[in-house]
Amino acid sequence: MRNNKKKEEKILDVDASMQGNMIFRDPVNLRINGTFEGALITKGNLTIGENATVKADIKGEFITVAGNVIGDIEASRNLKIVPPAKVVGNVKTPVFSIAEGSVFEGKCHMLRGKDDKALSNKNVLTVDEVARYLEVDTSLILTWAREGKLPGSKDKDTWKFERATLDSWIANEKIK
Repeated sequence: MRNNKKKEEKILDVDASMQGNMIFRDPVNLRINGTFEGALITKGNLTIGENATVKADIKGEFITVAGNVIGDIEASRNLKIVPPAKVVGNVKTPVFSIAEGSVFEGKCHMLRGKDDKALSNKNVLTVDEVARYLEVDTSLILTWAREGKLPGSKDKDTWKFERATLDSWIANEKIK
């Protein structure tokens, strides 16, 4: 149990059929596993699970899509499309990756961040940041990284982890 006064992280896992507008003004880790139709505006991490079907325009910060999305997506920080995802719509984002086996049908507009270096630094996490993000001990993160169970790269004596890659692994339930 942690004794610091850090705000408790909000996690919402939606495995239902929903319609309407969902707006999150505070950062949240949102995962959609069911169906959703309407409009979706989030702060924080949004993951569209591989069994999800979303018919909505989406605005968010860090977005990972593994399911089906019909609608435009605007990610202010990062958009990652991972298999077996199918996205039909236009996207706007400064950082965009499409993994092999994913489908993207639409136009892409690459946004430029105010400070590209600062933006990329926010997408790269340290061992301590990953431990806080996954709510596990740092020694476990180091063990997982050395054993190849966690995607990361070693730069001299320091491990670095890309947030979007971690989110993809989580979306595909490779980290449990």
